[in-house]
Amino acid sequence: MFLAIPVALAAPARAATSSFDAFLDGVRGDARRAGVSPGTIQRALSGLRPVDRVLELDRRQPEGSLSWEEYRDRIVSQTRIDNGRRNYAESRSLLAAIGTRYRVDPRVIVAIWGMETNFGTNTGGFGVIEALATLAWDGRRSSYFRTELIAALRVLDGGHVAPARMKGSWAGAMGQPQFMPSNFERLAVDFDGDGRRDIWDSRADALASIGNYLARHGWRDEEPWGQAVLAPAGFDQERAEMDSKRPLREWGRMGFRRQDGGPLPASEIESSLVLPRNGTTQLFLCHKNFQVIRRYNPPVNYALAVGLLSDRVA
Repeated sequence: MFLAIPVALAAPARAATSSFDAFLDGVRGDARRAGVSPGTIQRALSGLRPVDRVLELDRRQPEGSLSWEEYRDRIVSQTRIDNGRRNYAESRSLLAAIGTRYRVDPRVIVAIWGMETNFGTNTGGFGVIEALATLAWDGRRSSYFRTELIAALRVLDGGHVAPARMKGSWAGAMGQPQFMPSNFERLAVDFDGDGRRDIWDSRADALASIGNYLARHGWRDEEPWGQAVLAPAGFDQERAEMDSKRPLREWGRMGFRRQDGGPLPASEIESSLVLPRNGTTQLFLCHKNFQVIRRYNPPVNYALAVGLLSDRVA
């Protein structure tokens, strides 16, 4: 997940039609070998053409120039907090059931849902097959996107979503959790029991799939993700050991305090210092679950925003 910054660029020219057609012939062979039915291959790949807009967006990804404070205030806005609280309340029973099954904090599930697709309201308007085919053909990261394209064809072949509904981001991330097709295959779940893993239109499947993703990547039940802290006098963050892990009580003994000035708990939870990218005013002590959030989406500032939003939604 990132903030798109408008930049005026000319649309990349389409390559020769014959080049893309030859590419699709190779994909058809790969898909057959991967067990995709001939009917699905025919329906999904017939008439496909490269999407110039996908190539534009791929080539102009933002450099992340926002400061941490600007990013935090834009992402963890009062509007998103209010929407998170409303969606949490609407889905309280469902979230409790998901939390019980996967032993994951429902507040974090809701925060990721809010970060990825604004609570399911902005799941992307690109055809997943078209977008992935374009990126796989383009050549910059062709091996990765070709693998994802074959996975997407298997998802279609499994009947989990109608072809016309298989929409997502320009990079092929799908549905309310924004799963890439390979993650869908490994981690999406049918929580409502209708026989399909529908992360597009089933809130139960979408939220449970996020919970399963976190659980499978090592979420520790009952542990917090982390917290903002105040450093002791004379602390030099330029020389701080960000890879150093210590029990939370030891950080307290070294003079670190909660953001409100109170003492840190005398806890044995292993903790590391985290500095936001482009940050100037905040420092965090984070735990194992912070790193699990980063397995969902790696940027440090993304994971910090998820943590802060989760603290505010319930």
